[in-house]
Amino acid sequence: MDKIIVYLDDADYARQQLAPMKGSVPAGGKAQATHWVLVACPPRMTRRISKWVSHSAREKWRAKWSDKLFGQVVPALLAGGDKVTTLLASGSLVELTARLAAEHGASRVLDARRPRFGEDLQPVTADQPAPTGGRWEVPGAVVGMGALLVLAAE
Repeated sequence: MDKIIVYLDDADYARQQLAPMKGSVPAGGKAQATHWVLVACPPRMTRRISKWVSHSAREKWRAKWSDKLFGQVVPALLAGGDKVTTLLASGSLVELTARLAAEHGASRVLDARRPRFGEDLQPVTADQPAPTGGRWEVPGAVVGMGALLVLAAE
């Protein structure tokens, strides 16, 4: 059985990423069932939210959010006769990936989280390259253009 660990945070984006992998046939030519380990990565809450919301309420919201996400993704995977295990991410994703790989044996890892402008996503494996300052590229370019315009005006 092929095992795939998938990190997701948006149902529509994840379905687009999973579509090519659902019907893939290995080199042997016979399609085999896949065991999908879906890991929900809920959006971060600001640190100031603890002033208004208790820890148990935050955890309840995270669980409700992940149930809604799984409700949109899991039926399509189960329709193909695959096995699905769901999990809610907490802590370091690199450590979670190592723990899941040890638990489930040899498996592939797919990061199907939607990339967002100005936000660096936490890596999911130890060998995944770290983000390279994508957050400051546009403001730096704007400052550079502003300086160029000031010099040209003088």
